[in-house]
Amino acid sequence: MTAINDDKTSLMASSGIDGVIRGKEILVVEDDPIFRNMIVAYLQQNGALVSQAENGLDGLRALRHSIPDLLLCDLSMPVMTGMEFVEEISVQYPMVPVIVISATDKMSDVAAALRLGVKDFLVKPIKDIQMLGRAAAAVIEATEDSLGQKHDFSQHWFDTEGRKDLQALDAELGEHLHDLENDPRAARELLVGLMPINRSAQGDWELSYRVLQSADELPVILDYTWLMDGRLAFYLIDTQSAKESGTATTLLIRAFFNDYLRTRMAQQYDINTLVCLLETSIMESGYAAPIKGLFGVFDACDRSIQLIPTGLGVNLITSEGTRSLTATRWLGQEARRNQVLSSYVPPSGARVALAELNSAAFSVNIRRRNERYITK
Repeated sequence: MTAINDDKTSLMASSGIDGVIRGKEILVVEDDPIFRNMIVAYLQQNGALVSQAENGLDGLRALRHSIPDLLLCDLSMPVMTGMEFVEEISVQYPMVPVIVISATDKMSDVAAALRLGVKDFLVKPIKDIQMLGRAAAAVIEATEDSLGQKHDFSQHWFDTEGRKDLQALDAELGEHLHDLENDPRAARELLVGLMPINRSAQGDWELSYRVLQSADELPVILDYTWLMDGRLAFYLIDTQSAKESGTATTLLIRAFFNDYLRTRMAQQYDINTLVCLLETSIMESGYAAPIKGLFGVFDACDRSIQLIPTGLGVNLITSEGTRSLTATRWLGQEARRNQVLSSYVPPSGARVALAELNSAAFSVNIRRRNERYITK
């Protein structure tokens, strides 16, 4: 396992962190006793009530006796692998928020863990122990929020609530982005791994998507969320279009999209407002860049769809014909001024197909369940 920095000053209680985790029950599942003891000591000094286990099987036994407010675990452990442990947690204890701390260099493993509901991951060696405290506090705060289920790891990397200067990157963000910029394969694995499930339904309507693209370039990625009022919010981003800044920009968009939905869930969701917010964030970030995208919202109640292209050309195909939107200003280049396409969706559904992606193909299908797909 990774050697640990034993600077005693790093174990001192962190200002502000102890106020969040004080009194919280935290379970640490880690097979390296030195690293485990360091984490336990740090959390206890910040007021947490900490229990520990040296492998996944012992961790499951501990959970049978007490459900913690937060669980920290490694991915590489004996008896039961960390991935097997996380999968068991997602099935048996989905209410328990999990942070993975691992030395793995396989972004596919990290992405797989995130798909299982992991709220954050930290990479060993942890050079600043307060990074762990900040992550733990953020996850606990988000979990206590009634809408916190939409919070994920990317929101630890980007300030989505204006609490700090976006120009001042913290150590965690800088290290993650540096690693991803210098390893395109890992960046692609992470982005592809974060793609949502291929088919999802709410009520009478379902979304599915089809994708075919090169394995040698950063991908076009999709993210979507069914809102409680029957609407479907989604976006597509061509991560390759921002070149070396593609991964950072895409993760920033993911964080702000999730946070916008989490904080505006009870309010009117508006794609124009979201695009304005994202453009401001890109310009102020210091590390993101203009990027090609598309944002949309489908309302199942009145069967309407709104699309705003932000650099990606798109065809909206229904049984009643095809409407095309040409590629216009990119996100980060005054895309807020682009025209919004509003259209009616017949019961047979609609297909949103991207154009001008060279060797790639990407389409999103929205249809009423049990209806035949449109064929045009």
